[in-house]
Amino acid sequence: MTPATRGFREMKSVVVRFAGDSGDGMQIVGERFTDTSVTVPNAIATFPDFPAEIRAPVGTIAGVSAFQVHFGSQTVLTPGDEPDSLVAMNPAALAVHLGDLAEGGLLIANSAAFTEENLKMAGYGSNPLEDPELQKKYDLLSLDITGLAVEALKDSSLSHRDKLRTKNFFALGFTYWVYGRPLEPTIQFINDKWAKKLPDVADANIRVLKAGYFLGETMETTRNRYMVARAEVEPGTYRKISGNDAIALGLIAGAKKAGRELLFSGYPITPASSILEALAGFKHYGVKTVQAEDEIAAIGVALGASFAGQIGVTGTSGPGMCLKSEFIGLATSTELPLVIVNVQRGGPSTGLPTKTEQSDLLQALYGRHGESPLPVVAANSPSDCFRAAFEAVRIALEYSTPVILLSDGYLANGSEPWKIPDESSLPEIHKPFADPSQPYVTFARDPETLARTQAIPGQPGLEHRIGGLEKNEKGGISYEPENHAEMTRLRAAKVAAVAKSIPPLNVTGERTGKLLVVGWGGTHGAITSAVASLRAEGYEVSSTNIRYLNPLPPDLGALLAGFDKVLVPELNSGQLALILRARYLVDAVSMNKIMGRPFRVNELRERILQLLND
Repeated sequence: MTPATRGFREMKSVVVRFAGDSGDGMQIVGERFTDTSVTVPNAIATFPDFPAEIRAPVGTIAGVSAFQVHFGSQTVLTPGDEPDSLVAMNPAALAVHLGDLAEGGLLIANSAAFTEENLKMAGYGSNPLEDPELQKKYDLLSLDITGLAVEALKDSSLSHRDKLRTKNFFALGFTYWVYGRPLEPTIQFINDKWAKKLPDVADANIRVLKAGYFLGETMETTRNRYMVARAEVEPGTYRKISGNDAIALGLIAGAKKAGRELLFSGYPITPASSILEALAGFKHYGVKTVQAEDEIAAIGVALGASFAGQIGVTGTSGPGMCLKSEFIGLATSTELPLVIVNVQRGGPSTGLPTKTEQSDLLQALYGRHGESPLPVVAANSPSDCFRAAFEAVRIALEYSTPVILLSDGYLANGSEPWKIPDESSLPEIHKPFADPSQPYVTFARDPETLARTQAIPGQPGLEHRIGGLEKNEKGGISYEPENHAEMTRLRAAKVAAVAKSIPPLNVTGERTGKLLVVGWGGTHGAITSAVASLRAEGYEVSSTNIRYLNPLPPDLGALLAGFDKVLVPELNSGQLALILRARYLVDAVSMNKIMGRPFRVNELRERILQLLND
């Protein structure tokens, strides 16, 4: 964004970032700004960014929390490369995020927090707000946000400490004025949250919100204001949704379409925990949730539920996947339906628990003992997590197999508008249980899917034996070499048969040409945006996103062969690129980022242009 002239300016899209201490309520105001923008309506994409520490010391770099929202009148696929506006509530927030702010961008700083002590903790030797270079480079607005919030509440019965806690809503109100956002949705939120039990708190936050908004109207210096027009949207009912909430709803929808009860068993782990929390609110839909004592118990409970005729699901992140691997092997051997949700994060070990990464692909494909292949599905956006979760349930049931669903921290915590699908548009999931009136053979297989027919234990005529030891077709324990080889082959062939139900790949651009950009998971938005912009400029480049990572789509080989070069951007060290090279003998160029942050569109544009010009 270039330095703006004073007055009104219409923009197609804007990126706003709120940043402050973990206790400053940046996630709350970010969510409120997002919800308000949805009502306009605008297209949105968000990126919450918060520390792993439960409570880092106030004013420190480690304690900075941020929330970025990208809203526009046209399609928005990413949270944006760089903010057009930065709201910095303290020096630490400024130190962490100033480098990302677009030159000429609006910088709103809470001057009250720029004390000598806070400046020192943030590594500043002097007050940066007084630096002429900073004032020249950005549209700086230094406001005593804390003091103005307290002044607005001078006759409130709240304690001084509680008055200080409202400063985030003052900053939000002023930002609403800058971008022409309505106050009513946030006022409704405040009343719903506090009016009944804490009316003084509700009144104070509403007063401070309005004070921030009307400060813009009464400022002596005319400020820039920006307007983003309404987005043209397909008719339907929409709601804002995060990736983890979408996974929860997708699992429920899949279970309902299959006529099965859903049991989700999990152990709290960032960033997967909110799936368990979301599902716990759907008891009225027959959903059962279990918070287990550890990761191993969690998958054991889920697998037991599947054995009893429900659809068992467990959720975790990378470290939990390691602990669950033995039970995943048992599910593979017994050929029971099971969904394992892995919301990836920066690793190894505790690593970067609140940051995003795609480093568990090889673990999902090969991280078990023995020959134990299973289907792997990946979501590509927060709203797409619904379809991906539904698909994981379908495959698990129709093919009698454990399925790994890959998401990541970026998708889990990010949000976007979601058009609620008509229930009739979702496919039925057909997987009947064994008929007690017919002879039952444990590992007799459907000729199309190679899936075995499941029998609910305890029914006369359906007595059978399953377990971790190798079995023969009838379910008897067998150590015969030929039988083990055949059962291993059949289990692999069953997973390979999933490819019959995989739809053709969607391609942005032509299906042949100079360069194909191949992504998977959450890189979809940035890749699609970069490729679409370059195609609009006349460059010969296409892209595709792979949802089905095992088995791979049947048409992938032909698609790769139709291009001179293949680029594979990943938030890891090149795991999908390794698979594509081995499987298709294609000289895939790996583009890696392992920083706990998603790709920027400009990063991808630059690399694509390099390859096109080589």
